[in-house]
Amino acid sequence: MLSNQSILITGGTGSFGHTFVPMTLAKYNPRRLVIYSRDEMKQWEMAKQYVNDPRVRFFIGDVRDKERLSRALDGIDFVVHAAATKIVPTAEYNPFECVKTNINGAMNLIDACIDRGVKRVVALSTDKASSPANLYGATKLASDKLFVAGNSYAGSHDTRFGVVRYGNVMGSRGSVIPFFLSIADKGVLPITDPRMTRFMITLEEGVELVWHAFEDMVGGEIYVKKIPSMVITDVASASVPGAKQEVVGIRPGEKLHEQMIGAEDALHTYEYQEHFKILPAIHHWSSDPLRIKDGKKVAEDFNYSSDNNKEWMSIEQLKAWIDANREKVGKI
Repeated sequence: MLSNQSILITGGTGSFGHTFVPMTLAKYNPRRLVIYSRDEMKQWEMAKQYVNDPRVRFFIGDVRDKERLSRALDGIDFVVHAAATKIVPTAEYNPFECVKTNINGAMNLIDACIDRGVKRVVALSTDKASSPANLYGATKLASDKLFVAGNSYAGSHDTRFGVVRYGNVMGSRGSVIPFFLSIADKGVLPITDPRMTRFMITLEEGVELVWHAFEDMVGGEIYVKKIPSMVITDVASASVPGAKQEVVGIRPGEKLHEQMIGAEDALHTYEYQEHFKILPAIHHWSSDPLRIKDGKKVAEDFNYSSDNNKEWMSIEQLKAWIDANREKVGKI
């Protein structure tokens, strides 16, 4: 579907973009792949990797700027929306800025994509959008609702919107594994709560979920990847074996366990071999055979959270992954 197409990724210099771009270039050979973001230094650094690749373009802009978005989307067929204010404490202490990017930015992108005739848009969501306990999660829930409703808002236009949702990305910039590695020499790792659990997904798996969404979506679906969980103390043990663990308490807005599908969404959720799909509750789309395909409806009390997961990652498995990816952990 993406072969010989023009693709734009917002927030493309982030961790996801650094993986999405080379993987998509290699698999689909798009005609053009545009990285849209507001940090000129990150673009300048990333551009060094593609100096001899005419398919890759860089466009300075902010999702808060609708006019700039409209210009960047000229001739674009597919969009991945990865731009967000996503650090939980940052959002708690800077709520107006988080709303401007995560909610207003989503509205700007939806309008601009419809006006520019973009074919498909996939927005990246987060576990924190399910039963949100912090501002970041609340803004991403609002964003998810906007993208789902965008399929109705588009009217007679052909633009279609979908969402992918996943949890903690292993080794991504600003996440816990590179943080633990950065303070390994201290011999003590801060643990927020020894009961805390987290979902574990690689960036490569996240990219593949976006590809699947583009191929499968009719419009309004939220795709949730089946991934393993870990207890935070095991993450620490795998990251820095032998280090002492010191309990420091949960940060403002932080959850004890991650949740990607709550009981409220179970009525509209279907299970597949490698993922779940939350169908839109509006317009009877949740009973649409084209959206359901071969899915199996989950139980009415279904809940997909990191503490009740059927699949768990061991300390040895994570340690092997860290050893194999140590050079890139925390750098993208």
